[in-house]
Amino acid sequence: MTTATATTPDAPSAAGGHWTPRLWGTLIVLCAALFLDALDVSMVGIALPSIGSELHLSTSTLQWVVSGYVLGYGGLLLLGGRTADLLGRRRVFLAALAVFAAASLLGGLVDDGGLLIATRFLKGVAAAFTAPAGLSIITTTFPEGPARNRALSIYATCGASGFSLGLVLSGLLTSVGWRWTFLMPVPIALIALAFAVRLLPRPVEEKPHGRYDVLGAVTGTTAVLLLVFTATEAQGAGWLSARTLGSLAAVVLLVATFLVVESRTAHPLVRLGIFRNGAVARANVIAFAMAGSYGGFQFVVTLYLQNLLGWSALTMALALLPTGAMVALSAPFMGPVVDRFGTGRLMPIGLLGLAGAFALFMRLDEHGSYPALVLPSIILLGVGFALVFPSVNIAATDGVADDEQGLASGLVNTAVQVGTAVVLAGATAIITAGADGGTTAQAQLDGYRPALLFVTGVALVGLVIAVAGAVLDRRKKATPVRVPDYDYPSVSREDLAERRDEVLSKN
Repeated sequence: MTTATATTPDAPSAAGGHWTPRLWGTLIVLCAALFLDALDVSMVGIALPSIGSELHLSTSTLQWVVSGYVLGYGGLLLLGGRTADLLGRRRVFLAALAVFAAASLLGGLVDDGGLLIATRFLKGVAAAFTAPAGLSIITTTFPEGPARNRALSIYATCGASGFSLGLVLSGLLTSVGWRWTFLMPVPIALIALAFAVRLLPRPVEEKPHGRYDVLGAVTGTTAVLLLVFTATEAQGAGWLSARTLGSLAAVVLLVATFLVVESRTAHPLVRLGIFRNGAVARANVIAFAMAGSYGGFQFVVTLYLQNLLGWSALTMALALLPTGAMVALSAPFMGPVVDRFGTGRLMPIGLLGLAGAFALFMRLDEHGSYPALVLPSIILLGVGFALVFPSVNIAATDGVADDEQGLASGLVNTAVQVGTAVVLAGATAIITAGADGGTTAQAQLDGYRPALLFVTGVALVGLVIAVAGAVLDRRKKATPVRVPDYDYPSVSREDLAERRDEVLSKN
């Protein structure tokens, strides 16, 4: 295993309370990469009709323009996180960011649907390496405590901003041309890469020793890839079809094999003992619920506003702008908020805001008004995301050793991507079943409302887990620590003076 905690003398230091310009530059570069990763998850959605029209793609093929990215991103995050730990976080981050920029450029230039999906998958793979590498660079650069909480709050909020602003930017760019949704990230990625080469600390790394967990990497990565693929394709094949059930059985078998391998190998891809840290385990489940419920909600809102109410892409983008703006503007203040209240208190409040936003939107009808229906949910979403997103990232990496920060980062990012894919697939199936093939406004509403109830339930599951964690933490703090009684010998002033004189005489 590679130990990458020592840095060269010119590496930025966060040990003190004052951050140097170089340290700020390092954080901004890492935030830019995460912003692009999250942006790509949501930005393509509004451009799909234009893409399908120009490239003559079917609906099922268009789905893979979105799913291809999620498949590469979610499927390889564990491998990306562990690779960063083993091969060096700086090296992995720079290489993956360069691949991301190249794939973005190709995606904006191709004229073939298959090639477009391939570039999307490649971008997802690149993001699977930049995200955990960037997060682990932060957690190994900033010491645990207020400095790390501040850095992670800014970092995580940038990710949430990218995710929530994706629809806004997509609407603006699609009005010019759908290719700009692919080309826009290119200059940002290249600028970030140029500064990353200059600013990222150069670790003094030992040569890796021991064996790589090849079997764990194969079984774990294949299990996640197959799960995301199955959830995405289940809508077309049928949830109870032989194909879907067979794929799910294969996922279970792969996961079981993975767990056996990880429990027996000397150098596991995922050290299972990391889940003995209750805060880390809960943070991953909460990340799954948070991202999954929001992904399903965003899908319902897009269909409702565009298909039923007839809103344009640009109008919808502007309508959703307050959420992204609230998350982005809260970034500088979230560090002190986390320090004062703790992640255990903020996560339940944030999840309550998300669940409330989803529940309020169930009032949708054929003539939904923006002030009465959309805006209240949008505001609650902004509050919820601003609180829960940075808190989850902090909780998922707290108390984890430096040489496993990439692993912890990969786990929480995997939870986000898998949650998005699985819950989105479930919401899609519910919408289709509820509408029962009808195209009238009432038929569409009959599909949207159960789907909203489903995503609200997912958010509430996360809320219950967060509350349980907060209660456990409070009980631990309230439990008095028993200190054994010892008889300490008394020391007189004369003895202390005599010992002082003895030490001075020897020196």
